[in-house]
Amino acid sequence: MRHGSLPDAEDLLLDEAETALDQGDPQRALTLCDGLLRSAPQHAGALFVRGDALRAMARLEEAAVAYRAAAVAEPEHASSWASLALTVFELLRFDEAQRASARALRADPASAEAWWVRALLAEWRGDMRARERALAHARWLDPGQYPIPVELSAEEIEDVVSTAVEELHPDIQEYLANVAILLEDMPSESILRSFDPPASPLELLGFFGGHPVGERGGDDPWSQLPPTIYLFRRNLERHAVDRDNLIEELRITVFHEVGHFLGLDEDDLGARGLD
Repeated sequence: MRHGSLPDAEDLLLDEAETALDQGDPQRALTLCDGLLRSAPQHAGALFVRGDALRAMARLEEAAVAYRAAAVAEPEHASSWASLALTVFELLRFDEAQRASARALRADPASAEAWWVRALLAEWRGDMRARERALAHARWLDPGQYPIPVELSAEEIEDVVSTAVEELHPDIQEYLANVAILLEDMPSESILRSFDPPASPLELLGFFGGHPVGERGGDDPWSQLPPTIYLFRRNLERHAVDRDNLIEELRITVFHEVGHFLGLDEDDLGARGLD
């Protein structure tokens, strides 16, 4: 996002910020953008890169503000609208994501990112035909960024899960006898909002619902409900680079959620290589 009338110093500063971001240093990119914005508060390019830096730091609310400001500063810049759409989708603001993706496509019908957000929204609604149409557009426009995902059939996934469970200690297998392991396409909004802050619909690979083994019993009737492990198929497929990687991600996710069932927290799981 360049403006030919801007002083060379501003262009150089923005280039430096983009380079820092490319090199994996979003904090430096953010600092550089903030410096540029102090002298040019409506600099669309700096606002956009600021959004990218904040997004890289998982500061999604702030990233959404930066992308929106960039889009307002330069309304025909489709990437600002598309990045805003993706960010607010992850923040579970689906109506806003729909509007922003539509605005991106009005600015540029060839915005692959906007088509991908359209696909995500259709998937969230359960409209798989619309999902496939939007995905086809995204892949045609940018096949490197939006490749065809690796997939396993439900039967293949069941085999992988069964094999993973068989690897566990017999005592743990006995505990798991009354645990349902369910395969879902996507996490529900209620599951996502059970986290604080809410989890991204694109990042959650699995979820344990219920009380860990050591917390069951007592006078709480809810603790007697059977615990459930959920595996989220679409996110697992999106994170995998090939079939073997998908199988390994699935195994690790099973072990991760079994760990939660056994009462382990995220630090415990990370220490065991199951983060």
